[in-house]
Amino acid sequence: MESRTAIRSLLTLLLVAALLLAGCSSGGVTGPPRRTTTAQQPTPAPAPAPAPARQTAPAPAPAPARLTAQDSTGARPSAGGRCGSSVASQMYPAQGAVRLDVQAPPQVALNAPFEFTIRATNVSDVMVSEVVVKERLPGNFRLQGSNPPASATDGQLIWALGSLDPKASREMKVMGMATSAECLRHCATVDFVVPTCANIEVVEPKLALTKTAPAEVMLCDPIPVSFVVTNSGTGDIQGVRVLDTLPPGLETADGKNQIAVDAGTLAAGQSKKFAVNLKAARTGTYINRAVATSASGLKAEAETRTIVHQPVLAITKTGPERLFLGRPLTYQITVTNKGDAPAVNTVVEDTLPAGVRQVQASTGGTVSGGKVVWQVGTLAINASRTLSVTYTPATAEPQVNTVTAVAACADAVTASARTSVEGIAAVLLEVVDISDPIEVGGQETYVITATNQGSALDHNVQITCVLEDAQEYVSSDGPTRATVEGRTIRFAPLATLPAKQKATWRVVVKALRAGDIRFSVTMNTQELGRPVEETEATRQY
Repeated sequence: MESRTAIRSLLTLLLVAALLLAGCSSGGVTGPPRRTTTAQQPTPAPAPAPAPARQTAPAPAPAPARLTAQDSTGARPSAGGRCGSSVASQMYPAQGAVRLDVQAPPQVALNAPFEFTIRATNVSDVMVSEVVVKERLPGNFRLQGSNPPASATDGQLIWALGSLDPKASREMKVMGMATSAECLRHCATVDFVVPTCANIEVVEPKLALTKTAPAEVMLCDPIPVSFVVTNSGTGDIQGVRVLDTLPPGLETADGKNQIAVDAGTLAAGQSKKFAVNLKAARTGTYINRAVATSASGLKAEAETRTIVHQPVLAITKTGPERLFLGRPLTYQITVTNKGDAPAVNTVVEDTLPAGVRQVQASTGGTVSGGKVVWQVGTLAINASRTLSVTYTPATAEPQVNTVTAVAACADAVTASARTSVEGIAAVLLEVVDISDPIEVGGQETYVITATNQGSALDHNVQITCVLEDAQEYVSSDGPTRATVEGRTIRFAPLATLPAKQKATWRVVVKALRAGDIRFSVTMNTQELGRPVEETEATRQY
């Protein structure tokens, strides 16, 4: 029994030795699959003695591989987003990712140069990384070179190939010679990684704000302002808000001094636009800044500058302070633009007092409905225009005349002038005799007439008559009583004599002797101040 066991053990040892010799003569045996793949280069050797039939020894279990990038089905991760899928799965160990092929001449001469090739091929459908090929040099091999050049460390060549795309290959050549007659055994290994990669997209949202407003406006015009908030980056921006605090003198159409807009969420590349109308309380330059913020702390600012203009009209009216009734009255009107913008559609309107006559206006003026209107048009900055109106007052009373000027976006302005229109008393004295010539002893009647040809009432009209010694007083009559003192006849003053009215007195005298006689009359009134004299010649025979 013991002898059988010993025989069986001896046969087993012979069988293993035969297998090893067969492997050397046939080109080498590839080691078991593992993380490092090895390719062996056979070395010529004498044929072994006949042995029992060869059997293949069972391969040892493969070692775990440093691999990533394949999922459990061997397929690539599905793409998702700009960077790919963020989920990956890989079963380990991964088999059959990289194949090493070593091709060498079956025989070489001693001390004769030769070369052999190592090819690394990615036979999988995923990229492999950190590919490193190592070649263990036999002790009886003298290295003469490699292509591409390898680093030589501790009797081995090392090629760091980096990454291999799916189905890609890299080839390495080794040049050298055998230094002894033993078999050359070249063993190559490959080390690699198949990564399991999860892709994470990195976004960079960028908040931008654009604000636009007109550079110049008129005070009466609205100021249109627009805001455009934009995400010019990648990824969403949440909680976007625009705030614009208005400077003093500027407010929204509904009277607020702040603009607040909730823009919500902005996707990448998205813009949102908002518009509002502002109004200015006065002229000037308004500079204000809007700020856009987000929930994540992003911030953007934009600023506008608007100048608000306004035409400012000024008007003057001049004329005489005093005028006698019946004379034409002329006023000079000057309108000026003292603002910082042209006064467009300027109109000047003069209101006439009631009852005036013979109205005349300067060039461009039209008279209608008790008014004179001038369409001045546009008055440039600091420009002036002078106009005039002339008319004749109908009554002796103060004339108050008002003129108004208006223009687009300008406040209306007015000016007034006051003229005292007075009447004038102009009393005409007339004396006529009725019976000239007269006989001595006969009687003559003198008619004395005071006529107010003026435009005003006259007061205290007093008539005085003086007789020559060739006549004597007989009688008199008229609106006032007479008193006689010697040859002087005085009528009591007439209290008033209205304009365009007359008063008549009569004096009867007797002719005492022949001659060329003069009947003298003197008139004085309150308005005249100095007497007016008149004489009438009478022939007495």
